Amino acid sequence: MTNYIGYIFKVAPKEPATEILIAQLGEVGFESFVENEDGVTAYIQENDWNSEILKEIQILNSEEFKFTFEEEVIEQTNWNSEWEKNFNQIQVDNLVSIRAPFHKNPNLKYDIVIEPKMSFGTGHHETTHMMIQHLLALDLANKNTLDMGCGTGILAIFAEMKGAKPIDAIDIDTWCYENSLENVARNNCKHISVFEGDASLLMNKKYDVIIANINRNILLNDMVLYMDCLNDDGIILFSGFYEEDIPIIDAEVSKYGLTLDKIIERNNWVSLKYIK
Repeated sequence: MTNYIGYIFKVAPKEPATEILIAQLGEVGFESFVENEDGVTAYIQENDWNSEILKEIQILNSEEFKFTFEEEVIEQTNWNSEWEKNFNQIQVDNLVSIRAPFHKNPNLKYDIVIEPKMSFGTGHHETTHMMIQHLLALDLANKNTLDMGCGTGILAIFAEMKGAKPIDAIDIDTWCYENSLENVARNNCKHISVFEGDASLLMNKKYDVIIANINRNILLNDMVLYMDCLNDDGIILFSGFYEEDIPIIDAEVSKYGLTLDKIIERNNWVSLKYIK
């Protein structure tokens, strides 16, 4: 049975260094991240690990931030009990619950059941919460929708519950792709297609609504592709970054003539709604 290597990073100041660290660790094979008040714990399968792996992480050489870390080997058999201890149910505006199968159903209007596995717990509950708030306010009936960087598939699943169809859910991470497939089936969704890959999959696609809950640098890098596939009068929702990043995102989106319609903020995380 595969073991995992865990790196417990302490980061000062925490942001934006932690966000950059997570992105760079993901590029070399780390597949799960649990943020805490001091930094982040990152996990990689022992088979994918090597003793030189951190030499590829550029942010660790930055003079702007201080990093310390400890390393530990974690047996895979411990994961289920760890997630049950650490994964908390999310409720949004007393209308939407996002929970694991072991949580009691609170009987809200919308109930999303997600199996918490390796990639859950990235510290982005705030962004998920805000994206759900945006989607709650939208008429999604028969809207062709994209969930880019779908993770566990939460937002695609909720979009279908709100009437969106068809829906594409895309993630570059193999685990996220496989887990999204599981969660789509678990929530009896019929109109979601899940794909493994990056923004190159958007070529020749068109959407009425785009949901992109990804980190700032990836959003900026792929912006032209999002804009090319957004229909006239379409809506795009961004999250995965901080309040101080708004001017950078807005300057890029404004190049394409979109209008910033709504900002939601939660614990310094933000989510932006644009209309084409």
